[in-house]
Amino acid sequence: MLFALLYQSASMQKQTFALTIVTLFTLATFVLSATDTPETRRREAERYLKVIPPKALFEDMADKMAANLPPDRRAQFKHLLTADLDIAALTKAMTDAMVKHFTTDELKALADFYGSPVGKSAMQKFGAYMADVMPAMQAEMQKAQAKMNQSAPNQSPR
Repeated sequence: MLFALLYQSASMQKQTFALTIVTLFTLATFVLSATDTPETRRREAERYLKVIPPKALFEDMADKMAANLPPDRRAQFKHLLTADLDIAALTKAMTDAMVKHFTTDELKALADFYGSPVGKSAMQKFGAYMADVMPAMQAEMQKAQAKMNQSAPNQSPR
């Protein structure tokens, strides 16, 4: 009788242990899948945009890009790119697009990186980088457009 009780107790312990493992695995799966929701994405996107404020980003880009223009056109160019921007609308559009295209982990990594000293340093250089690259991009696009125009058959106006 004692042997039967001990056996039954050991069997119940094994079942309880197995049930505990299954429960923990199910909870872990639920918790891991619940961490990538639109709400968590939005929270991380907003954290990213606090680290890289859109207004500062556009102002820096405009400033660096204006450096490629003649001095008498720089102020007008910077004004054009920054003064009439609806920053709230741009911020919303950026947040919505990030929530749509990135996972929570990706947004967290972006915010962590750009919030770090290395990320901040890289971001400070981004405007100058874009200013250097933009003239080449524009020239290549113009060449491609000219090529396309030359290869297109001439069409007479109607």
